[in-house]
Amino acid sequence: MTEIGARKNKLAGGKEMYTLPVLSDPNTNALITDSWEIAEYLEKTYPQKPVFSNRSKGLILVFNTAFFDLGRAAVTFPYLRVSQILNERSREYFITTREASWGRKISEFSPEGPKREEHWAIMKGAMETLKEWYDKEGGKWLMGDVFSYADIIIASRLFWFKKILHEDEWERIARWHDGRWGKLLADVEKECNEV
Repeated sequence: MTEIGARKNKLAGGKEMYTLPVLSDPNTNALITDSWEIAEYLEKTYPQKPVFSNRSKGLILVFNTAFFDLGRAAVTFPYLRVSQILNERSREYFITTREASWGRKISEFSPEGPKREEHWAIMKGAMETLKEWYDKEGGKWLMGDVFSYADIIIASRLFWFKKILHEDEWERIARWHDGRWGKLLADVEKECNEV
């Protein structure tokens, strides 16, 4: 990250470290290192494709916190899967930092059996809540017929699941609620690739 001139981001608790994603815009030479700041930059720089429609930035910020709080209790399960797909150097760092943060061995994060099933139940409950939020508007997107950064936030979590979970685990999530989550991810990918 230092090679490209990226800056560290301040995390909760005041710790500073390099984070992903990073956006390097060849049109403006801008280098942005925080998801929210990237969305704001894209909104300002490329206004023909807004993601904070109808002055929704404040509400989407609140939504972001609520959404991540929904599944926080089960996040150790995906963390376990991340540790299994990284290269050796990254795996060592990831495991060391997560074990220090959580105060237990990564093998204890989500062991097969009752604990893993508890994590699946939490994840499914979180997705059930999310489904209820989508159903309130009755449209394709969380804001009805208006695509927004809130949909990107959800899709980014779904994309993460798709990449790090075992294929059968991702398919389990993608099929919940009549295949809604697999379809939503595909719809957001399509929307974001249209310019």
